[in-house]
Amino acid sequence: MTPTRVQLIDEAEELLEPRERALLRIARVLLGGALANGAALALTLLLALAGALRLWPGYFATAQGLLAGGLTLAPDTAMAVVMLLLLADGGLLLVLMTGVLAREFWALPGLGLLLLVNLAGLLLGGLTLTVVTLVPGAWALALSLREARSFRINPVMRKEFRGRMRGPRSFIVLTVYLGLMSAFTALLYLVFGSGTVQGTGSAAIGAIGRVLFIGLVSIELLLILFIAPAFTAGAITGEREFGTWDLLQTTLLVRPALLIGKLESALGYILLLLFSSIPLQSIAFLFGGVTLAELVVSFAVLSVTAIVLGTLGIYFSAHTTRTLTASMRAYTVALGLLFGIPLLLNLPLFNAFVNAASGFGSGISASPVLEAIFVYVGFLLVSLNPVATALVTQQLLADRNVAGLWTLVLSSDGSTIPLVSPWISLVVFYLLISTILVALAVRRMRKVEA
Repeated sequence: MTPTRVQLIDEAEELLEPRERALLRIARVLLGGALANGAALALTLLLALAGALRLWPGYFATAQGLLAGGLTLAPDTAMAVVMLLLLADGGLLLVLMTGVLAREFWALPGLGLLLLVNLAGLLLGGLTLTVVTLVPGAWALALSLREARSFRINPVMRKEFRGRMRGPRSFIVLTVYLGLMSAFTALLYLVFGSGTVQGTGSAAIGAIGRVLFIGLVSIELLLILFIAPAFTAGAITGEREFGTWDLLQTTLLVRPALLIGKLESALGYILLLLFSSIPLQSIAFLFGGVTLAELVVSFAVLSVTAIVLGTLGIYFSAHTTRTLTASMRAYTVALGLLFGIPLLLNLPLFNAFVNAASGFGSGISASPVLEAIFVYVGFLLVSLNPVATALVTQQLLADRNVAGLWTLVLSSDGSTIPLVSPWISLVVFYLLISTILVALAVRRMRKVEA
């Protein structure tokens, strides 16, 4: 009789070491918690939409009493907090699941910190839905403490990062990176400062600072687009091309640890580049016209963009046999992500979505349901692109002084719907995408080896 897929999986698990089985059990618990958060988020979003469109009168007040009774916020804003927490918890549980499978040292403290934040939300804010995270999180933490010896600093990351920093290539890249940014900053100042500003008023000085800030963030994003995939596209294909892949397979390293280690070494260097450019951004901050919130938001957007572009390179490196092919595919997807979506958003239909999500109105006054759909679809499109996210977030900061939660009044019937600033959803979405890409890359490696 031919064995079923379930029987094959059970037989494969029996061949694993007890430690591997324990880590796999922890990962499954965390995955279950992430799926539970996703289900709770979907249900809460549907009910919130019904309440916002007045299909369920008094929903927000009722839900706040049950799910967020300790928050002294408007009922619809409190529900936005609940939905954001569910989304963030689900994404972080997936990230921690990947860390557990890779035996990363940060998995244990990260899980403990997540539990503390959710426990504080339950005790201080009355956020009862945090139980969806607390129960599987506490279970996973108890199991993880039994296997505390399994978690360590990734040896691949340590070796790769040390090797990268000992060679001249890293310092050449850092010098070229800062040189290009400095030259671009000086050019912007000379052109804009001498051409448009003749006085020394605070408004004129602030305008210079804003132009410098936007230019610096733009050139950083462009440089990251070319640097991040280049550092990760050869992570697996390079081992195969140099004939060292078979040697790696003979080690005790698990496949997630190998992938995460190579990704961490590349992203660590990219974060070094981002931190090294902070003094140049501080120049724009000193001119004025730029707030501290904009600096923090720009750094968060650039960091998660570097993470998702790096995981794109890892994904294609695991799915191809040549570094050149992996690089071309990674750059194609990255260019489409960064520039294809903005071109799409300029089309009349999608531009209406963006205007709705930005609070400028959708032009729909007949149906509140259709207007709400326009707003949320536009919000999703904006949150998938760092350029659109940065522009909409800056507009919200300038017009509404909003960097987090806010509510939008529908022009159709005057009802309100809860929203968050796009940069927050971008961070969560990109972390989710990165985790999924790493999981798919690990699955592909195991399939090839089998």
